[in-house]
Amino acid sequence: MIWRVSGGEATQSVDSHPILERAATLLATGFGSGYSPIAPGTAGSLVGLALYWPLVRLPAAAQLAALTVLSALGVWAATGLARRIGQEDPSVVVVDEIAGMWVALLFLPFTAFTAVAAFLLFRVMDVIKPFPAGRLERLPGGLGIVADDLMAGIYANLAVRLLLAAWPA
Repeated sequence: MIWRVSGGEATQSVDSHPILERAATLLATGFGSGYSPIAPGTAGSLVGLALYWPLVRLPAAAQLAALTVLSALGVWAATGLARRIGQEDPSVVVVDEIAGMWVALLFLPFTAFTAVAAFLLFRVMDVIKPFPAGRLERLPGGLGIVADDLMAGIYANLAVRLLLAAWPA
């Protein structure tokens, strides 16, 4: 691990540690789903849906803790991979879609209807980025990469709740 000082603040770099770099890349790319040649964000969202499934049996606090840990590690991993690739928000980084899907499903009954609705609504919100998601995307590094998808997940979650209120599943 190398500590770098930039602009008066010390930051860690995983570039010098191959195991951490590989782990960060694996997480940032959604276990490789970000390399999908077609719609990597959609592929990452599907991974998020699949990974959320076992979490629904956990208490609400544990689900929230898992989301918090995933988001924090996702910011770290996305920052590192974006820096190594030299792009602000590379399409191979899909950990943000995984975290956003988890938010879209958080505290909802996990049924086929809610899973499909949350998935579709999250993808729509992630593409159109209603306010303030577009602004959050401008935050620096991995924070901007992840934050806008967390907001898209909030919008999707609220929309699913409205759907459930109108048409109980």
